[in-house]
Amino acid sequence: MATLTILAISGSLRARSTNTELLVALAALAPDGVAIDLYDGLDRLPHFNPDLESTEPEFVMDLKRRIGRADGLIISSPEYARGVPGSLKNALDWLVSGSEFVDKPVALLSASSRSTYAFDALRTTLTTMSGRFVTDASITVPLLGKNLDAKAIVADPELSGLLRSALEVFCGAIAQPPAV
Repeated sequence: MATLTILAISGSLRARSTNTELLVALAALAPDGVAIDLYDGLDRLPHFNPDLESTEPEFVMDLKRRIGRADGLIISSPEYARGVPGSLKNALDWLVSGSEFVDKPVALLSASSRSTYAFDALRTTLTTMSGRFVTDASITVPLLGKNLDAKAIVADPELSGLLRSALEVFCGAIAQPPAV
């Protein structure tokens, strides 16, 4: 059986980020045949500058290679000041002119029901970039105020069930070719 590779990006740079823990838990819950590649280079990307696109820095090329190899992309992000964290938006800006992201299945995870503005903004940005947004795999996992790490998320039947279901739907969407 072929392995599906899903690139997972946390929009948070915090060492103990709930969004990162959510993605680590997702990786632990992935079934056989699904590999979650957790991207950890958000803080090393230079500020987007179109003048640098012809000689892209190594960290940018690495992000593009990983997105190009991935069968899908899952982003879990906090909301800052009713918007997307700058470091995440910066990473997405580096992808706009390339072909790596076009028709790539993408889903969003949120660790807080209060992150509606960032969720909507990300959805708009990702669909504008020609990503194939998978609505049914994009969920909010109620972690606000719970201070859970990945192991505790995996151990919680309700939370792990939500993640497993979303991942199953996402993998099913990856298997379907994009509508023409």
